[in-house]
Amino acid sequence: MSKRDFYEVLGVSRDADEKELKSAFRKLAMKYHPDRNAGDDEAEHKFKEVNAAYDALKDPQTRAAYDQFGHAAFENGRPGAGAAGFGNDFTSSMSDIFDDLFGEFMGGGQRGRTSTQERGADLRYNMNITLEEAYAGKDAEITVPSSVACDTCEGSGAKPGTEPTTCATCQGLGKVRASQGFFTIERTCPHCQGLGQTITNPCSSCAGAGRVTKERKLSVNIPAGIEDGTRIRLSGEGEAGLRGGMAGDLYLFLSIDTHEFFQRDGADLFCHVPISMTTAALGGDIEVPTIDGSRARVKIPEGTQAGKQFRLKAKGMSVLRSRQTGDLYIQTSVETPVHLSRKQKQLLKDFEKNSDEKTNPQSVGFFARAKEFWSGLS
Repeated sequence: MSKRDFYEVLGVSRDADEKELKSAFRKLAMKYHPDRNAGDDEAEHKFKEVNAAYDALKDPQTRAAYDQFGHAAFENGRPGAGAAGFGNDFTSSMSDIFDDLFGEFMGGGQRGRTSTQERGADLRYNMNITLEEAYAGKDAEITVPSSVACDTCEGSGAKPGTEPTTCATCQGLGKVRASQGFFTIERTCPHCQGLGQTITNPCSSCAGAGRVTKERKLSVNIPAGIEDGTRIRLSGEGEAGLRGGMAGDLYLFLSIDTHEFFQRDGADLFCHVPISMTTAALGGDIEVPTIDGSRARVKIPEGTQAGKQFRLKAKGMSVLRSRQTGDLYIQTSVETPVHLSRKQKQLLKDFEKNSDEKTNPQSVGFFARAKEFWSGLS
């Protein structure tokens, strides 16, 4: 039985590029795959035929030979080139299908030698600072327990004077393949755990890991104006990589402690200040603390009501990476006197007798409106 032209089998022109060939092959391979056509001998034959055509045309050298000599170019024993060929090259092509279609689930379908060096893990360090430190910034020194490169073997994991050897199971690829029906399954080499190398004489200091656990002291700069929950990344200060691999990163998570006087809202600060009833009624001056440790004088006008807010410009928090500063807001509350003496009580009673709508406009007005409300209901 004569063999069909490979280009005809794939349904492409003779000048089709590599991308067109692969696209046509994938569509036809999925269409005629035995798992989708159980018991269909014709589909199985076409599946093999498509595989043989792509196997011959995907390689530039074999394609050039086919373009010049046709099927005669493979009559000298090239395995897997015929329509019924089902040898090693078929397995290779099926691996192409598997890598292309399911590569995302198998590490992207990458092939070739796996690096023996693995990047170290990232580390997290939680740090608490005061609001004053967040305002002014600070240079801090932290102690971080982590894995560092072994000094004895310089991170290789092998005993000094020796070298890691190529894994005999995977030949240094870090992966092994096993055929299951029409598929070739690729998995991590169980002997070297995907490293591609094994250590016959491990370093006595790190037991072949190439790293040991130590505490390191690091200097950290906390910039002025930093926000609560900010994450600072220290590149390369994480855990050392396996067998000389790149170190991970250290992430510093900042938490700002609650302050005795101030509540923060972005760059602004709020301070709740209770004032006496006489100060609220007669007016006066008060001194309040500021975040930089100094004092600020606030003038309380006569007749100040509870909840009155005073703004102190540029007395708030520093703005990150800026010369600007937020504001400080003083929120007042009027303190009701407690533990009054008999004389103090009598003075307040005398004051109440002499009070009128002008003295207490809000309370007098409220109760007058309440009486009107009750009258309307009756």
